[in-house]
Amino acid sequence: MKHVAILGCVGIPANYGGYETLAQNLVEGKQREDIQYVVYCSSKAYSVKMKEYHGARLVYCPFKANGWQSPIYDALTYVHAYFTCDTIVTLSSMGSFVVPLLRIFGKRRIIANYDGMELHRDKWGLLPRIVIRISQKCTSWFASYHIADNDAIAPVLKESYGVESKIIEYGGDNAFPVKDDIVLRSKYNLEPQSYYFNVARIEPENNIDKILSAFEKLSDKQLVLVGNWQKNDYAKDLYQRYSNTANIKLFNPIYAPDEINLLRSNCKVYIHPHSVGGTNPSLVEAMSLGLPIITFDVIFNRTTTENKALYFKTADALRETILTLRDEQVSAVGNSMLEIARRRYRWATIIAKYEELY
Repeated sequence: MKHVAILGCVGIPANYGGYETLAQNLVEGKQREDIQYVVYCSSKAYSVKMKEYHGARLVYCPFKANGWQSPIYDALTYVHAYFTCDTIVTLSSMGSFVVPLLRIFGKRRIIANYDGMELHRDKWGLLPRIVIRISQKCTSWFASYHIADNDAIAPVLKESYGVESKIIEYGGDNAFPVKDDIVLRSKYNLEPQSYYFNVARIEPENNIDKILSAFEKLSDKQLVLVGNWQKNDYAKDLYQRYSNTANIKLFNPIYAPDEINLLRSNCKVYIHPHSVGGTNPSLVEAMSLGLPIITFDVIFNRTTTENKALYFKTADALRETILTLRDEQVSAVGNSMLEIARRRYRWATIIAKYEELY
């Protein structure tokens, strides 16, 4: 039996972001019987602490997985995993600085998913950037395999750390269509195919301000945004400014899959404004639903969508794209996104690639 630790995420069941979705799908979609997963979870994030999830053992650490506690959380889980498992999957772990000390006790197979653009996120100050840089440098020295989740990330890892990486993206077919016009109208006051939609963390690098600014001038177009509006000053300021705008609906985080997929499935166009990262899970999930995509114009998003989506960089450019959008164009882009997703972003394929590395 091969014991595989997954660390560096909040935990499972997933209720936060991309790394958690990856961990959950690796566990739920396990293809080999000789793998025993151990997934590290933040006790701060779970009021109900299960001992197991789909056969995976859950180990809780009494620190938050994000913010200033993140390096402590990651380091402690790294130490525990090092002495209890033979393979470690680290998801952008900021605790890799402990690996040089742990190597005294022997080697472990370490599979590192870097989230290669983490240093470019606006939310990090000087000290967190130093910690991230040191941790990723240690990861580059001691990891057995280096994973880039996007073809455009691989050159960044090569230039920054001198490592050759394997491309393993994210699956998107965990998203499923939900058609319930009655609930859509009664609960959310929305008509099918009548609104533009996005779900994201409300952070500066996700350009939520540009979307809101564009739709403020598109009074006849409906916008629905789901996000953590009370998380930081940027989010709170946007919520205060736009929450009473007639054509804009701002919803707090929705974690129930049926609910979020209901809103996604029935939108006219999905807007993906992320400017930092690689293959973004919410983007490939939208593609897997066959949604037409308007996405922020950076190389990572162009690589993910194979240059077949629609792109913008400013609020004015987004507004112009929407004003000139034709029904046949919407249909063609949606069909292209679905074809790419079926070819590249299936979880069965992603899981097999990880298990091959174990």
